[in-house]
Amino acid sequence: MSAPASTPAPASASAPAVRGPRGLALGVIAAGTLMIILDGSIVTVALPAIQRDLDFAASELSWVVNAYLVAFGSLLLLAGRLGDLLGRKRMFLAGTGVFTVASLLAGLATTPAVLLAARFLQGVGSAMATAVGLGILVTLYPGSKERAGAIAVFSFTGAAGASIGQVLGGVLTDLLTWHWIFFINLPIGALVFAFALPSLPADAGSGLRAGADGWGALLITSGLMAGIYGVVNATGHGWGSPHTLVPALAGAALLTGFALRQVRARTPLMPPRVLRSRSVAVANLVQMLMVAALFSFQLLLALYLQNVLEYGAARTGIAMLPAALVIGAVSLGASARLTARYGERAVLLSGIALLVGVLGLLVRLPVHAHYATDLLPVMLLAAGFGLALPALTSLGMSGADESDAGLASGLFNTTQQIGMALGVATLSTLAAARTDTLTATGSTRAAALTGGYHAAFATGAGLLVLAFVLAFAALRKPVSEGGTPAAPAPEPVAAAEQPAN
Repeated sequence: MSAPASTPAPASASAPAVRGPRGLALGVIAAGTLMIILDGSIVTVALPAIQRDLDFAASELSWVVNAYLVAFGSLLLLAGRLGDLLGRKRMFLAGTGVFTVASLLAGLATTPAVLLAARFLQGVGSAMATAVGLGILVTLYPGSKERAGAIAVFSFTGAAGASIGQVLGGVLTDLLTWHWIFFINLPIGALVFAFALPSLPADAGSGLRAGADGWGALLITSGLMAGIYGVVNATGHGWGSPHTLVPALAGAALLTGFALRQVRARTPLMPPRVLRSRSVAVANLVQMLMVAALFSFQLLLALYLQNVLEYGAARTGIAMLPAALVIGAVSLGASARLTARYGERAVLLSGIALLVGVLGLLVRLPVHAHYATDLLPVMLLAAGFGLALPALTSLGMSGADESDAGLASGLFNTTQQIGMALGVATLSTLAAARTDTLTATGSTRAAALTGGYHAAFATGAGLLVLAFVLAFAALRKPVSEGGTPAAPAPEPVAAAEQPAN
């Protein structure tokens, strides 16, 4: 008999009991994730209106996005670990509350300073809630098949939130004002909080003494904050600028100090055993490459539609809606079944292969593209998201046990944000540089922009190929007793304390 497909290790017998139907709890986590991702994509559409209304300087406008990103990306790991120590339900509720209040402040902002402060606070709340979401999920669904289905639902929310945000951002900004892109979070946040109270499992946490590493917390938070700050500065100042190099190098030094401390600390914030699980380590690295590459699909394609084809904000969102539909159909309808039959490794590789096709087609986009023949095939191949993301999430959480689920969740989300920051900085800079070169040689604005986007799409395709090779070579594919290839076996964190062979 062949071995079962790889899934995250079951939660321990001491996992907290669920007080209500697990489907409601999953819905709460998915709704909270949807709200946070929706906010991230909805803001980008409204930036021109925000700039006009609040008189933002052109050099400051990007910080409407970056202020959120710096807080969110730097606090995810710490928030995930604190969720394990203090209780993941408490952390989720507190984060949802902070995010909702910050959304109200952002909607009421009348000056750039107030809006940027509110956006930073939104990032703090998002980190608190997002960091523990997957940790709660894996304790709710210890069985292999049911967990694969739950992760498929969770992964779908990301694509849905991004696509809905682009449509909704344009509609709200055009029909009402940009303030409503933040006010819309208020009823969603209130409902998520109200339903989370009775439905999420109550967990006391293991206590601060189990991992209260104050110096480690300071090193990891300041290191990630400095590093992400440096990377996002690269878009405006270039990679060789002191504005980029100084904080990036400082962040690298602080993160090195954190890694050294975790090896020696009596109660480390991030026990080294977590990354000794090959599936966890490889999944996080593959995710970083994938997210960096797919930034070119999620944002640069939208810019192509608006700047080259001259679509409006709402039309751009509608044009990209088929991608969300096929992602949902695959992730909710086929992903869990394929994973149960073939294992995460095979499903992940198939998804990445489709995504390479997405960016490969985008490299060939003409200046005067036709939607049905040039863009719709791209949207349909985006089904690769629906295969790759759930499989990658399962692998990223495969080493999580009851005591480390929040940390594994925070780590997985942190590498996602680092990949996004690197993708924004690298591919945007590359596209802009290529556009400037083509403009200097006499190309029209549309042709120069298209050439710049082509350069970014090609680079993204290269990153995806690298992710495919890494996943193919590094993720184990054990053989069952009957000689049939089986899915990669999970590597429980507890067992990873033993020396590697």
